[in-house]
Amino acid sequence: MNTKNQTPVVEKKLLIPFILVTSLFALWGFANAVTDPMVQAFKKVLELSNSQAAWVQMAFYGGYFCMALPAAIFMRKYSYKVGILIGLALYATGALLFYPAAITEKFWFFCLGLYILTFGLAFLETAANPYALAMGPKETATQRLNLAQAFNPVGLIFGLLVAQQFVLKNLKSDDISDFSALDEASKILIKTSDLMVIRNPYVILGLVIIGVFVLFLVSKMPQSKDEGTTPNIGETFVVLFKNNKYVLGVLSQILYVGGQIMCWTYIYQYAEAIGVDSVTAGYYQMAAFILFTVGRAVGTYMLRFISSGKLLMSFALLAIMCVLGTIFIEGMIGLYCLVIISFFMSLMFPTIYGIALGDLTEEESKIGSAGLVMAIVGGALMPKLQGMIIDLGGSGVADTKIIGVSEVNFSFILPLLCFAFISWYGYHVYSKHE
Repeated sequence: MNTKNQTPVVEKKLLIPFILVTSLFALWGFANAVTDPMVQAFKKVLELSNSQAAWVQMAFYGGYFCMALPAAIFMRKYSYKVGILIGLALYATGALLFYPAAITEKFWFFCLGLYILTFGLAFLETAANPYALAMGPKETATQRLNLAQAFNPVGLIFGLLVAQQFVLKNLKSDDISDFSALDEASKILIKTSDLMVIRNPYVILGLVIIGVFVLFLVSKMPQSKDEGTTPNIGETFVVLFKNNKYVLGVLSQILYVGGQIMCWTYIYQYAEAIGVDSVTAGYYQMAAFILFTVGRAVGTYMLRFISSGKLLMSFALLAIMCVLGTIFIEGMIGLYCLVIISFFMSLMFPTIYGIALGDLTEEESKIGSAGLVMAIVGGALMPKLQGMIIDLGGSGVADTKIIGVSEVNFSFILPLLCFAFISWYGYHVYSKHE
């Protein structure tokens, strides 16, 4: 008999705290979605190359890498709640830095704001993911995390709506086909106006996060269940490095996040190559996020009947098929394939997370979760590499052909390799651990 069907995913007494923690998943989803289109926005406004504009993602996901382990070490000494409060404070600070950044009009200042913002997200993810896993029986932990993660796409969709309706539609530089040909005075006026447009959603977001901070501050949250004494951190690292499922899970997570961010960031460049403008491309990204949301719900339900490793493998294989279509089918069909990838990506992050931490104690999970959050650095490194591939033929997106397709199409070979490894990891878990 399947005990998962009998055991509640979330107990009634923990429902309110679980809802509060789940709200964090939407909040960092919003930050992810509102930032992805900024690569294209900064590229146009500040006249950057594809690889230079990718510093937005380098700053955003680099912050995760730098702060995840310190956040985990902090939470070994203190509580998940304190970690969440610090995360929210850093999140708000980074978002509000967009105000002075817009005044100075310096690209590095915007990147600094994103870097600090993601210090906060690193705290939030390092706390919220294992916290959600711990809020109930171990046998339903992966289901519970998938349920919490199901609200991440809600933030994604809302973030993209804000980016599309309040940023992309209002960028004056996007209405000019050859922005670089304008005289300097016109460029300065347009740049100042557009940077203010980019600034506004982040400043408002910072104020909202302050409100969420106050809500968590006054709310009573359950304490984690410590089992005996806290092990030495060195001993914990030894345990983690000896755990093959965990180590491969971290590597899979690096590749997953890299693949996800590449598919979401460069949908704009892919659309540009076939003559679709940025605003319209935003609608396709919206469709991708909706499919991501649906896929997360479908995947969470399917986990009741199919093992996590087997389902992960299946979704990754289907994602590979879609990436092949993205690469080799030029035109709108290729764009549709790129959109559909999101359905199959939806299950991957929380499932890899749950699998990797599945055999660990709660104290080991606090450090283990840091490794999985640090894995988000894949979102910093791989889009940069993809941008370099797109720049091979010049500053455009379809300047040359590689194996018979434009460089922007070919660049999706990187997500293909990512999903190939993830499918193998799913098979490895399914065949040896389930």
